[in-house]
Amino acid sequence: MTTRTISIFGATGSIGASTLDLIRREKDKWRVVALTANCQSAELAALAKEFGAEIAVVADESCLADLRDALAGTNIHAAAGAQALCEAAARGADLTIAAIVGCAGLAPTMAAIEQGGTIGLANKEALVSAGEVMMAAVAKHGATLLPVDSEHNAIFQCLQGYRASDVAKITLTASGGPFREWSHAQIAAATPAQAVKHPNWSMGAKISVDSATMMNKGLELIEAHHLFPVGLERLAILVHPQSVVHSMVEYRDGSTLAQLGPSDMRVPIASCLAWPARMDTPLPPLDLAAIGALTFFAPDEERFPATKLARNVAEAGGAAPAVLNAANEVAVAAFLAGQIAFTEISAMADRMLTHGIPAAPSTLDEVLAVDAETRVRARELLELA
Repeated sequence: MTTRTISIFGATGSIGASTLDLIRREKDKWRVVALTANCQSAELAALAKEFGAEIAVVADESCLADLRDALAGTNIHAAAGAQALCEAAARGADLTIAAIVGCAGLAPTMAAIEQGGTIGLANKEALVSAGEVMMAAVAKHGATLLPVDSEHNAIFQCLQGYRASDVAKITLTASGGPFREWSHAQIAAATPAQAVKHPNWSMGAKISVDSATMMNKGLELIEAHHLFPVGLERLAILVHPQSVVHSMVEYRDGSTLAQLGPSDMRVPIASCLAWPARMDTPLPPLDLAAIGALTFFAPDEERFPATKLARNVAEAGGAAPAVLNAANEVAVAAFLAGQIAFTEISAMADRMLTHGIPAAPSTLDEVLAVDAETRVRARELLELA
């Protein structure tokens, strides 16, 4: 039996936990190189010991002492800081799961790409903020990107064995979030507690709010534009409240292939772990008879303007996607803190885009500079409001 190596960046988060749950069931098939976390020293150390990792890294350097204490008496190397994350990625692995949230995950993801290996990509900022830079690096180093997001993974599966020239349309499905049937007035008065109650998925507060505004689907459209270069005019969004069809691909002969599955991230993660084969998961079979009906609706861009905003940004390219991502993160944080209304999230991102877009970034450092500058300007805008 061939043993494969794996590194998981963001091991204590939801994607990391789901990945390790699957690996735990087939431990003899995997050798863990690196596990990382932000500052969850005790949890990271426990996982590193359980899976026999070579190195454990915390991004927050103030947590290194605790990590070292927790790993005392083992042969597991402990390290901390942004440079240590990149060095861990540069060790290389057969598969690297890039699941660090936010721009903190960009440099380690790039370091993994530069090794020319296979990357299971769960870090949204990699392709939203730095898509052109990242995809150029993928091409240069011969790396393979496997999308972990359920929608992009579904598209990836539906495209296998077919040519991009045969694709008529790629459709990303969206649950529509908790406010899908709400009026303009109700949406304007929505509270953070209401926005984070996603009807189908268990997710963190920020991504739950993004789902409620439909910004998450807009950002996924930008990602799909880089992952599946068939042209923006062939990318569409369809609201599908049941979240059973995760996305679909229509071909020029009229055939449409869709990937269906439960609302559990272990399904797309298993697809990446086993690719190009398949593996068992602990999930029950999909019971379509019990579900009963699958419904689909066109998105309402009057009530949820984020998807139209994202499409315009994808068309603009350059620094615009990085500006949108950073402005949206600041706006979501402000909404969760009770500083702005729900409808101001997309409106604020729109205003940031009309205040001037920096020159197109050509390096990762330039992407991070655009991100940092946008966050400063967005916070200043909040203070003036």
